[in-house]
Amino acid sequence: GSELGNWALGHWTEEGYDLFENFPDLASALWAAEERRLVPHKFPNHHIPIPEHYLAEDAAVAVETRAVVAWMEKNPFVLGANLQGGEKLVSFPFDTARPPSATATPRVAPHDDYEDDNPEVQETPDHAVFRWLAISYASAHLTMTETFRGGCHTQDVTNAMGIVQGAKWHPRAGSLNDFSYLHTNCLELSVFLGCDKFPHESELQQEWENNKESLLTFMEQVHRGIKGLVTDQQGEPIANATIVVGGINHNVQTASGGDYWRILNPGEYRVTARAEGYNPSVKTCSVFYDIGATQCNFVLSRSNWKRIREIMAMNGNRPIRRVVPGRPMTPRERMRLRMRL
Repeated sequence: GSELGNWALGHWTEEGYDLFENFPDLASALWAAEERRLVPHKFPNHHIPIPEHYLAEDAAVAVETRAVVAWMEKNPFVLGANLQGGEKLVSFPFDTARPPSATATPRVAPHDDYEDDNPEVQETPDHAVFRWLAISYASAHLTMTETFRGGCHTQDVTNAMGIVQGAKWHPRAGSLNDFSYLHTNCLELSVFLGCDKFPHESELQQEWENNKESLLTFMEQVHRGIKGLVTDQQGEPIANATIVVGGINHNVQTASGGDYWRILNPGEYRVTARAEGYNPSVKTCSVFYDIGATQCNFVLSRSNWKRIREIMAMNGNRPIRRVVPGRPMTPRERMRLRMRL
């Protein structure tokens, strides 16, 4: 029964996997690349590839985890939540605690700076957006922000707001939330529905009432931000184009139909659309407080660099020798010119 059930009961699969921590740890790979100053020129800040060892058949990966990864790669999800029990709060990324940097200079924090109690916590570039998404759920819940009696099992860790960053509360690597943020366009959070992990049948109706409005409010947030199409000058959609929002070091990509969605808080943003073989396009897009994403479309013109790369490839990627006017060409140079033409 719910009164006698242990908090860990039902947390692992029969094979012994904790599904929530069974995803690739991409956060550590990103931070290692940042230490080497490889981001974003040589290592992306979004859609980080899955390590090859994780994809091996003998890897310690649950079949359920593989199914979820395949599902997420097939569908361009924008917003997600995984529902859990045993606590009553909303947790958002990063869930992974960043190890201390070998090159960082220690900073002396003031005694009243409670944010620095856990200095290795790393915020996502979308920290403000994640906080808003978490608050949208917690504030609409009937009891989630009533923390004057403390948390479910210990003291309140949410500062009476019902939300907490995962790494500050329960650090873990390989979470679904971190993987979703770093490998896809999706912003995902963990919603802990209530203190009682296994509520009695007679309590289910009240649990539903507690969370009903929160679920609806949370789903509405998918329409906050910007959305649009990226096409070429002929109107053809451009898939896998990169959408860059100024001031937020995390990009998203267009889907197969050239469409994209980017959840953002209200404000004015400088947005750039980029794609291989095309000149980038820049626009200023405004996000308003009313629900409803702002349409922000981009039309990209083809770049000469694509043709230049083709010519270079034909020449074996060697520098093409410039023909000096007035100097007769050697037979070898004439033959090479004919082959190129």
